[in-house]
Amino acid sequence: MLSWRKTKLQAVSVHQCRFSSLFRRVLVDAIEVKGTQSQASLQHGLACTTVLSNVRNRSVLSKLRTSTRFDVWSIDRTEAFSTISGSILLQARDPAKLNEEIQIAVDQNRCDEAWRLFEQHMQMEGFPRKSVVNNVLVCFAESLDSNWLQKGYSLVEKAFEESKQNLLEKEPLVYLSLALAKSGMAVPASTILRKLVETEEYPHVSAWSAVLAHMSLAGSGSYLSAELVLEIGYLFLNNRVDPRKKSNAPLLAMKPNTQSLNIALAGCLLFGTTRKAEQLLDMIPKIGVKADANLLVIMAHIYERNGRREELRKLQRHIDEACNLNDSQFWQFYNCLLMCHLKFGDLESASKMVLEMLRRGKVARNSLGAAILGFDTADDDRLNLRKVSGKLSEVKEHDNPVAFSIRSMIPYEEFFKDRKFSKLEAEAKDVLGGLLAKLHVQVELITSERGVLQPTEEIYVKLAKAFLESGKMKELAEFLLKAEHEDSPVSSDNSMLVNVINACISLGMLDQAHDLLDEMRTAGVRTGSSVYSSLLKAYCNTNRTREVTSLLRDAQKAGIQLDSSCYEALIQSQVIQHDTYGALSVFKEMKEAKIPRGGNQQFENLLKGCEGNAEAGLMSKLLREIREGQSLDAGVHDWNNVIHFFSKKGLMQDAEKALKRMRSLGHSPNAQTFHSMVTGYAAIGSKYTEVTELWGEMKSIAGATSSMRFDQELLDAVLYTFVRGGFFSRANEVVEMMEKDNMFVDKYKYRMLFLKYHKTAYKGKAPKVQSESQLRKRESGLTFKKWLGLS
Repeated sequence: MLSWRKTKLQAVSVHQCRFSSLFRRVLVDAIEVKGTQSQASLQHGLACTTVLSNVRNRSVLSKLRTSTRFDVWSIDRTEAFSTISGSILLQARDPAKLNEEIQIAVDQNRCDEAWRLFEQHMQMEGFPRKSVVNNVLVCFAESLDSNWLQKGYSLVEKAFEESKQNLLEKEPLVYLSLALAKSGMAVPASTILRKLVETEEYPHVSAWSAVLAHMSLAGSGSYLSAELVLEIGYLFLNNRVDPRKKSNAPLLAMKPNTQSLNIALAGCLLFGTTRKAEQLLDMIPKIGVKADANLLVIMAHIYERNGRREELRKLQRHIDEACNLNDSQFWQFYNCLLMCHLKFGDLESASKMVLEMLRRGKVARNSLGAAILGFDTADDDRLNLRKVSGKLSEVKEHDNPVAFSIRSMIPYEEFFKDRKFSKLEAEAKDVLGGLLAKLHVQVELITSERGVLQPTEEIYVKLAKAFLESGKMKELAEFLLKAEHEDSPVSSDNSMLVNVINACISLGMLDQAHDLLDEMRTAGVRTGSSVYSSLLKAYCNTNRTREVTSLLRDAQKAGIQLDSSCYEALIQSQVIQHDTYGALSVFKEMKEAKIPRGGNQQFENLLKGCEGNAEAGLMSKLLREIREGQSLDAGVHDWNNVIHFFSKKGLMQDAEKALKRMRSLGHSPNAQTFHSMVTGYAAIGSKYTEVTELWGEMKSIAGATSSMRFDQELLDAVLYTFVRGGFFSRANEVVEMMEKDNMFVDKYKYRMLFLKYHKTAYKGKAPKVQSESQLRKRESGLTFKKWLGLS
């Protein structure tokens, strides 16, 4: 009978989550039915069943063991467990043997077998040995398979949930974090780094910089990278860590360095989170990081994007004095400065920069030294021109320089032995090079010729547009004529000024075209008949008789002979106006001048080329810029700088006055304006009502005009303030807006913020007596808590 019971024990199907309660019922029934069986049978049955069920309540089993004698295994267990679905087969296994089998599977890189055995051990005894747990993590990380990486991360999460983080070693966690970052899983990669910092297992800066680099290749990852640098840098603000204490050595080894900051800042630039990048710049002097050439150029890009022209001017001295900047970095800075002049509508400074570059280029071309060196540098110049063409295709053709490091992992043995993480540092440097290369190709306005900065066609387009929008025809004509004088002479019919005039005609800006033509004639610059013909036809098509007469007079003064197409347009215009006499008079004049029929089609062909797929010239670029580009309000940039200054200094009353003045002058605040105000209020604290009022104004402006656009940085700053102050109804509103627009939200940051300031809130049962507002507030808090995953 006993051998039959042992055979019957070999396989029992059980459902894991319901086994314990069901097992108790079976035991109770067994006690009533078979109360006279041997104690030995009872002990044997209990021992086997404990392995099957993973029941750890030893006190219950002890009581059962000393109760009435019975034989639990004579019950029909098939009937007892027949209602249980989704069962798994458990067998009595030796935990030590199971640990060895997991290790063997790991050594053979059999991740599926290792995970199956690992799950068995978890069901029987919980976590395996410390070495086995960490080896499983390493095995999953080396695979770079998203499925195994997710399982590895879930294992780490479970260890922290069960307060078993002492089983996890720092090096395998950093290695797993690196693998997750390389596989595009920025959130779990950053969470592991944050957990390491929380538990004071500080990762080396070279190691976490490599994780940061791969995270920064995507939008949400770049945002998290900036957050991580801010969080880690906060630990070192104002020399709060004493370097003389040996115990602080691991912490100091984690301190952000120049490379980690460059990586985070470059990621912010590429994905447009430049206000977050400026927060990082503000932190740099507070933690004592020295700027290198790359950081200087990155700072220039950030200041230009945020409209910080004064900061750029201060930076110019460092750029000019720096001896380790290459040509590319040098012209990137001046491209940023030129762009900033345009943003502020300072056309005089921008045009002076362009003319100065042209003068220097002319001197370089005419010098004997340039002529000698020209043969050696010609290939380099062509390469530079390709680099700054504004197209990303060159980067793709180069085969992304960081691709090789994304496709593979450093073997863990090499990773572990490299105590200074020099290989990871080199890998991070390669990724940074790829990020900087993408920034490089965004330079549009300036290139280099034999080491001398030179303007591209794009700057003429942007300057012409800015002059036209501001109505400064005379200044535009003067600038273009001076530029042509400094540059190599070209045909008068294909000069920059003629291209701008033709663009104005095609856009219907006839008065501006006529003004420019007058300025050109006054300056004594002769041009062909095509410009006059084009403008005259446009006047005829719009029935502007007075302007036609004026233009004909100007053409005669300039000695321009109009072609037959102009006379045909004049005749047609007279016929439309029922002026038969005038039409006959024009026809007679045309006949006397012996002008052949079938006039000049130059302008029509030019327009057709611009509208089609012809190579884009200055005229076509200007057409596209004016049609698609948005007019810039330079006043907004000026006021934003004023408000930013006051907000940064904590002078919020002055910032409020500046905002009020800005509105009164007709300038509409934008996302950058409100971001400065919100972060200023958040810095001084206890200004949640003011932020709530601003939030209402933001929504009102966004609903009424297109000038206000909610972006991730603004909504994140607003959300932070609302969560800090406990305004959860507003916080839920912001979260809904961010999720609707598929914006990344750093839940980890807000989970920590909630636990820091509202840990004891909304616990237990609701009070019996509550007002309606209290009830709504509680519901909003519980909703937000549920969204965080804390309920």
